[in-house]
Amino acid sequence: MSMITEPTADLTVRAEHCVQSGIEALRSLQQGDGHWCGLLQGDSILESEYLLMKFILHQEQELMRDGSGSETLEQIATGLRRQQREDGTWGQYPGADMDLSATVKAYFALKLMGDDPEAEHMSSARESILAAGGAEGINTFSNFYLACLGQVSWNAVPAIPPEIIYLPKWFYFHLHKVSAWTRTMILPLAIVTTRRPTRKLDPSQSIDELFVSERARHSLGRTVEAPFFWRMFFGVVDRVLKLLHPIGGTPWRRSAVRKCTDWVLSRASQDGEAATDGVGAIFPPMVYVQIMLYSLGWPRSHQVLRRAEKDLDAFFVEQTDGARSWIMIQPCFSPVWDTGYTLYALTECGLREGDPTVDMAIQWLLGKECTFRGDWAEDVDLPADASGWYFEYHNAWYPDVDDTAQVAMALHRTGSAAGHAAGARGVKWLLAMQNDDGGWAAFDRTKHRQILEYIPFADHNAMQDPSCPDITGRILECLAWHGLTTQDPVVQRALSYIQSCQTEEGAWIGRWGVNYLYGTWQALLGPIRCGVSRDEPWVQGAGDWIRSCQQEDGSFGETADSYIDPSLKGRGVSTASQTAWAAMTLMEIDGVDDPSVVKAIDWLCRTQLDATAANDPMQNPDGDPAGSWCELEYTGTGFPKVFYLRYHMYRLYFPLMAVARFASHHR
Repeated sequence: MSMITEPTADLTVRAEHCVQSGIEALRSLQQGDGHWCGLLQGDSILESEYLLMKFILHQEQELMRDGSGSETLEQIATGLRRQQREDGTWGQYPGADMDLSATVKAYFALKLMGDDPEAEHMSSARESILAAGGAEGINTFSNFYLACLGQVSWNAVPAIPPEIIYLPKWFYFHLHKVSAWTRTMILPLAIVTTRRPTRKLDPSQSIDELFVSERARHSLGRTVEAPFFWRMFFGVVDRVLKLLHPIGGTPWRRSAVRKCTDWVLSRASQDGEAATDGVGAIFPPMVYVQIMLYSLGWPRSHQVLRRAEKDLDAFFVEQTDGARSWIMIQPCFSPVWDTGYTLYALTECGLREGDPTVDMAIQWLLGKECTFRGDWAEDVDLPADASGWYFEYHNAWYPDVDDTAQVAMALHRTGSAAGHAAGARGVKWLLAMQNDDGGWAAFDRTKHRQILEYIPFADHNAMQDPSCPDITGRILECLAWHGLTTQDPVVQRALSYIQSCQTEEGAWIGRWGVNYLYGTWQALLGPIRCGVSRDEPWVQGAGDWIRSCQQEDGSFGETADSYIDPSLKGRGVSTASQTAWAAMTLMEIDGVDDPSVVKAIDWLCRTQLDATAANDPMQNPDGDPAGSWCELEYTGTGFPKVFYLRYHMYRLYFPLMAVARFASHHR
């Protein structure tokens, strides 16, 4: 071990204290059955789309699934109002520019809830919308809501023919060539665009005042950037499909609707082997399926719809500031993700099988092992004893490689024989999911198909699920824990892919976290753990880039604006999670005594919440336990440039992991 200077020796003492405080914080947050699940915060579209859905379904005056009344919708509206910024707009995260679609939907939802359009908060939103070119510029997925409420023509909504369910597997636009989450959204919407349920609102509820051009309002917008040929091609296809609509579509339309309905219902809320808490177990398709079944004439009393309502409403989180309460809606739950990372962090702190906290987490994760053959099985020849893990409480149709890798690593590190065996089964699944380019995607074995990005409803910026370097790097770290090295062809192919994605500065973009700090941490640790030399020029280049981003006080931060403006790589408000990612990357490259690492760990130790800070609402607005950190920024990514996430446990297990790694080296 290298010589430790006096300041570093003092830091190791503080780091040990930091680790013990972090462990106690995690123990205080563990739930009775052994798992962790922090809040997962999105943006205002969750609240506004829920309210719009209730009006589409004519349920705004009916009792909620839990028996409560309209006061629940008012609490959601209150939460929506609280997210409005001083300039009258709504955005994707604090500090983001105005999101036109989010602002239009929020204005519309609040107007339907009875807000006076001449009130200051409404007039300022309206002025911002008009200054941005009017509501006709919103994305296609927002126009589905507006069309259902009679505010735009169905001509302004992309045609999604249910006949796509019959496309052969070899066809370029086959259903399984789009991402898993897109699949779960477009099939319910295919039925909605076919049935075209349209509620006629009172004229006083319309949003005519938000539009600049009536022609643009009722025609399909151009929100997807595409080459001229493909823009014209898909425009012609869309017009032909809409011309066929009045005559009932193709001869296969009726049977296609039935087949799409069966596909959706097979993935809807259910128990048993294919257990899932809603279609995809995520907010958008869980909303769309209720509108789909309403358009098909299903009564709200049907058990399928009752369960669908229950599972969607479970995302509600009631909050209060002492004076009044409001409801925040989560986009989904993250228990497997949070538990996998928390268990990994605890093993980094030195805890192993035999510790009660660890043992409970092991058993819970073993209970979530998924052997059901979901959508991914269409393209994978899987060994019989392979398995995976999903992100949520129940989502058997959609395990993902990211969670599987994290859980497999965490279980392996505990020293549990059962955990080691389960992790090995997860590795078999991961190996079967490697793409031809050497990388890994999130949910499927697939490849990039650029033309799919030009489809009119691709403006959620996640039409596909191709390989990405952050997931690929994590898989390599998992494989390293299970004995694979640079001598293995699987690893060699993955390394070639990762190197091909490195930017000129030495960084990697983060598909699932903000952004280049996340991507570089994820992409680089796995290769080094598999045996890539730290002296490789491309590895050292990554370290140089990370160091160039460090702030004077030792911290790191990066804004999600870097997805839009790459010149902002590694720049932004300091956060505990991003400082931890950078520190762990530099530890891997240059060791724990690197001056930049020492400065980062010192910052983390100084900013950890002690008992006094934890009880101060100004220093700890989220009410975290002592041992955690305060972090208000969004450092998670859903769809780049479209939807971002604030994981409320990122500010605890990532910093703890980094500090524990430093402290363990100096024991």
